[in-house]
Amino acid sequence: MTQAKNGDTVRINYTGRLVDGTQFDSSGNEPLQFTLGEGQVIPGLETHVEGMEVGTKSTVTVPADAAYGPHRPEAVVTIDRAAVPANINIDVGTRLQARTREGRPMHVTVIGVDDASVKLDGNHPLAGKDLVFDVEL
Repeated sequence: MTQAKNGDTVRINYTGRLVDGTQFDSSGNEPLQFTLGEGQVIPGLETHVEGMEVGTKSTVTVPADAAYGPHRPEAVVTIDRAAVPANINIDVGTRLQARTREGRPMHVTVIGVDDASVKLDGNHPLAGKDLVFDVEL
């Protein structure tokens, strides 16, 4: 059998779950294609796929540091509610696109709202979480 190595373009079927079993992603009916070593998927998954043999299945637990990183408290900010345009939905759980101080786009999640302020979390929704992947190469 052929082993996947750095530089190979591979296709995987996968299901991603939290350690409690909650599914957060799946390749569904269409395998995910990526090139090993190019950083197109999270590091822990890429490392696991490298060395797998074509046609094999496996399960890997990817620690947060090898997935979306730790949850960073400094990425949680509170802004004045008046700073959010009136036509923007600001319910808890809403994902918005904002800009950093340097003007780069970033995604944030509304995690709190009151009459005066909106609390935003700039962390990836899976930051700080260990992830489990069932993978077939």
